[in-house]
Amino acid sequence: MNIPTKRVGKTDLHVTHLSLGGSNIGNMARQVTDAEVNAVMDHAWAAGIRYFDTAPHYGRGLSEQRMGAYFQGKPRDQYVLSTKVGRVLSPGTQVAEADGFIYPLPNDVRYDYSADGIRESFESSCERLGTSHVEIVFAHDIGVYTHGEQANAGHMDAFLGSGIGALHDLKQSGRIKAFGLGVNESQVCIDVMKHTPLDVILLAGRLTLLDRQAEEGLLDLCAEQGTSLVLGGILNSGILATGAVEGATFDYAPAPQDIMDQVAALDAKAQALDMTLAQAAMQFAMHHPAACSVLMGTGRVRSLQRNLDALNIPLSDAALEFVTT
Repeated sequence: MNIPTKRVGKTDLHVTHLSLGGSNIGNMARQVTDAEVNAVMDHAWAAGIRYFDTAPHYGRGLSEQRMGAYFQGKPRDQYVLSTKVGRVLSPGTQVAEADGFIYPLPNDVRYDYSADGIRESFESSCERLGTSHVEIVFAHDIGVYTHGEQANAGHMDAFLGSGIGALHDLKQSGRIKAFGLGVNESQVCIDVMKHTPLDVILLAGRLTLLDRQAEEGLLDLCAEQGTSLVLGGILNSGILATGAVEGATFDYAPAPQDIMDQVAALDAKAQALDMTLAQAAMQFAMHHPAACSVLMGTGRVRSLQRNLDALNIPLSDAALEFVTT
């Protein structure tokens, strides 16, 4: 598969338009073996994917550790890594499950969006990844969606007070090439961009075939400031893969009836155009002009190949209009 590259914001960094997300290889919801991890990484590499995203949150460092092990021996200039800051890990006790990850590494977690916390998180990530630099760093899960109003106020004060400065320093020193936010909501992006421009935003679930929250102010601001989007969560935690079936999930919870109705209508439209709903959702993300990359998150080779196949389907004029409007 020939995967083009796209520029990240106003930087000189380019990433493959299709990328692999690392949550599943951190044992999200299902324990995967090292052999499965290496197989899916190999498959992504063979397909031409050269941009890989991870985070300390994914298995409390397990995803980063596994990616770091995989990339040992590969030339560092042949791939792009992004990771995240905002959660700081420290040695802790082994647990069977934490935050949806099965058998994460035995680390404790604390939130810290200050300069000191960001530097500590970044250096620890570099150690797990086996590298001295990471091309993109996202401030992870800052915002009301994760923390609530009261707690987030303190985190925003820390981030805007000194955390942003630490990211600028890392970029100026060459340790990173771009920075931004990795979040599940649009409003926090708008709030931060009023204080400082961002190179790129990893936006999960808020610019999809189903959920267009980002169209309410964020896209215009990104265009104005030259900020790129990496699109994650393009299947809205499952419902755009399964359709409006019993037990379907939206935003990591049982889908409410209004969402089920919207999905059923989208599904019918896709089928009328000889597409599955999942194919339409992926084509929407890949065709969106604001997206420099689209994240595929999976720990299974067959799932990754199914996604790749979905992106290779020919589109009629009517189908192209459906996924681009």
